[in-house]
Amino acid sequence: MRFRYLRDPLFLLAVALYVANRWWWKPEFGGVFLTGYFNDLLLIPAALPPILWVHHKAGWRKDDAPPTALEIFSHLAVWAFIAEVIGPHIKATSVADWADIVAYAIGALLAFLVWRYRPVNQPEAL
Repeated sequence: MRFRYLRDPLFLLAVALYVANRWWWKPEFGGVFLTGYFNDLLLIPAALPPILWVHHKAGWRKDDAPPTALEIFSHLAVWAFIAEVIGPHIKATSVADWADIVAYAIGALLAFLVWRYRPVNQPEAL
């Protein structure tokens, strides 16, 4: 199955949910989950497809297969390290939170399952 990068349905859904939460749900409803963790769940589904598209265009990614477990979880590890270990040392208002890493990981696992086990009769391209 061909991965559609910036036209991937999960990517588009994650970006739409991020926008809805950032500019509507979080300001309107607040709460710990919406303000602290919801967008963290969307990190991999929203950020990885553009990165893999750049990798593909640069010739570093040779095929258009869905993201592999190695691609997903290596990016998860790097981004979690940057956001939760390095970030708090660079930006004074940033705080390390292990629960953010749990949210990143749950989002990564769900994205992996969707990208790897999507029904085969789904249309390839629009």
